[in-house]
Amino acid sequence: MKRVLGNRSLSELTAGAVFALFLILLLAGCNSGSYTPPPSDTTPPTAPTSLTATAASATQINLSWTASTDNVGVTGYKVERCSGAACSNFAQIATAATTTFNDTGLTASTSYSYRVRATDNANNLSGLSSTATASTQSAVPISVSVSPKRAAIAVGQTQIYVATISNDSQNLGVTWAVDTIPGGNATALGTIDTNGKYTPPTSGTIGGTHTITATSKADVTKNATGSVAVTDLTGVFTYHNDNSRAGANQKEFALTTSSVKTATFGKLFSCPVDSAVYAQPLWVGNLTINAAKHNVILVATERNSLYAFDADVSPCSTLWQKNLIDTAHGGTAGESPVPSSQVGSAFGDLSPEVGITGTPVIDPGTNTLYVVGKSEIVNSGTFFQRFHAIDLLTGNEKFGGPANIDSSIFVNGTGDGSSGGQVAFDVQHEHQRAALALVNGIVYVAWASHEDADPYHGWVLSFSASSLSLLNKFNDSPNGNRGGIWMAGGAPAADSSNNLYLITGNGDYDGTNDFGDSVLKLSSTLTRLDSFTPSVEAQLESADLDLGSGGAVVLIDLPAPAPADHQHLLVGGGKGAGFTGQLYSLDRTNLGQFNASDLGAKQIFAVGGGIFATPAFWQNTLYIAGTGTKLQAYTLNPTTGVFTTTPASQSASTYGFPGATPSVSSSGATNGIIWAIDSSTYCTTQSPGCGPAVLHAYDATNLSTELWNSSQVAADKAGNAVKFTVPTVANGKVYIGTRGADTTNGGTGELDVYALKPN
Repeated sequence: MKRVLGNRSLSELTAGAVFALFLILLLAGCNSGSYTPPPSDTTPPTAPTSLTATAASATQINLSWTASTDNVGVTGYKVERCSGAACSNFAQIATAATTTFNDTGLTASTSYSYRVRATDNANNLSGLSSTATASTQSAVPISVSVSPKRAAIAVGQTQIYVATISNDSQNLGVTWAVDTIPGGNATALGTIDTNGKYTPPTSGTIGGTHTITATSKADVTKNATGSVAVTDLTGVFTYHNDNSRAGANQKEFALTTSSVKTATFGKLFSCPVDSAVYAQPLWVGNLTINAAKHNVILVATERNSLYAFDADVSPCSTLWQKNLIDTAHGGTAGESPVPSSQVGSAFGDLSPEVGITGTPVIDPGTNTLYVVGKSEIVNSGTFFQRFHAIDLLTGNEKFGGPANIDSSIFVNGTGDGSSGGQVAFDVQHEHQRAALALVNGIVYVAWASHEDADPYHGWVLSFSASSLSLLNKFNDSPNGNRGGIWMAGGAPAADSSNNLYLITGNGDYDGTNDFGDSVLKLSSTLTRLDSFTPSVEAQLESADLDLGSGGAVVLIDLPAPAPADHQHLLVGGGKGAGFTGQLYSLDRTNLGQFNASDLGAKQIFAVGGGIFATPAFWQNTLYIAGTGTKLQAYTLNPTTGVFTTTPASQSASTYGFPGATPSVSSSGATNGIIWAIDSSTYCTTQSPGCGPAVLHAYDATNLSTELWNSSQVAADKAGNAVKFTVPTVANGKVYIGTRGADTTNGGTGELDVYALKPN
């Protein structure tokens, strides 16, 4: 009989059913092993942190956050968003596999808020992140501008840059960089802080030009740049820059051959003064006056006034002003500048008054300016000359000064104006025209005359810089007459052994005591060591063709293979026979004395017009403008020590009387610019007219390329001209002295300041 299971018999069970039953029994423990079920993942991830939202464009916001952590693992993130200034209805908009997400397709100028949560592989959700809000950019693109676009500062100073950002709806501002380096660096570039304050480096390579970049935080593709030129020039303390009188400032980084043009360079401001400015302005960096640091420009006038102006501030800022004939500076009752009618030969050569004519000199170690003034009590005909030491910080006298310069000073001799075998210093007739020189703690002062009015001699006096005591004296014609030391306002030059070199004007010559029309080498104690006198000296003397009409010597040193007698050159010249402007190149170790064939001179060549100037020298090139000639460049071969006598280049413009003393600015051996002033309409009775000085700038490598001049744009017009004026170049600016807008030879003057336009 069959046994029935359900409605099926056991024999009716399939093989599959039997196998399934076997598995059930096995899983029920009918085997020899055991089973542990996996645990559930019940720990949710940590909430994402540091969520940020940044507008990338008018339709996109970029998100980033810090990853969540979990003991199993985070599989992704859910991004939620809401829109509106104070929204709360967040909705999920996307999932992200990484910790960044770019939300696109948004509406311009709209605020969006975001939050993020993480999920793990058990589908546990983390808590919410913090909320980050950003507004999309305006549909109008962001733009950035920087001011100033062009700046020049000295080491130790700072420059503030201001960034203006248009359409920055979140006011995110900018990031700053120096030469593409965020924030710059202290040793090579200088640093800039988050407020746009740039501080130049103080070590390593200090001088140079750097690019300041402001980049929008809201749109990093938008930026603007400015430039800053940093100079480590400490000052222009003396005539024509240094004691070589080469006239070169090679630490000028702002003024370049590409930046000096009418679009970016011009007259920045003017400073009125009380009389004509014949002396070269002098520049000093980083002076602390009245508890504030300034770059300072010093100006001397023919009314015996000294001015200290802030060299950079527009409109003009006077730091102090002093008159050297008041009682605080040694003056007596009734003194005034000397009316030009009281001296000279009625030529009206220097008009209308005489006070300070020779360029002062500055000792930066003691912050002292040395200067000589001239004055008169007109009613009594009493004349005064005084040697002053002036505190640069206050304008007050120093070292017990001033020291009187009067007839108590004499040398032995029988020359013009002598008495009892002595030639006394003539306070009325001697004119302190040449610039002062400071060499190794001694100040040297030279004199000539007013308009060749006799009696006069060429005098040099030396004074202690610390006590103002008279140290030594020299007269170049003690047994004759004249021999004035004018040099068109130039200064005696000095070599490394503290020897002086100067050029005398027409006067008696005997080769023993009297040395008119000669180049002289004097020791530091004013002993004559050597001389050169051209073979045409008698002709120069008889025709008033002074060798020393200009061209204070320029010193040039050349190494071998230049011949030994061409390694230490001295170059200078004057009117020249036939008024052709003869230049003489001499060996400083042996000037050559007098020789009928001029065998002592290494070279003699003419520039085409009388020289009333000091040449400038840069990169083996000599620059000079004679009377009625173009500005010319003469190349020196450093192997032979010989100049080419045909100009390597010359300006298109011609300079009338008195020609021009050029100055050079450069950044080392590059970006050389020659600056020269046409002062031919210098407003006295000898002048062909009265008109503005014209400042010219030329490419030093080719003078036919004029970069700019002050007559091209009406706003750049300078004050009326003063002859022999020399430009001073420092820290991105050019300073020239004039007689201002006065057209009647009256008592006004002006300092004109030219610079790169800030914007």
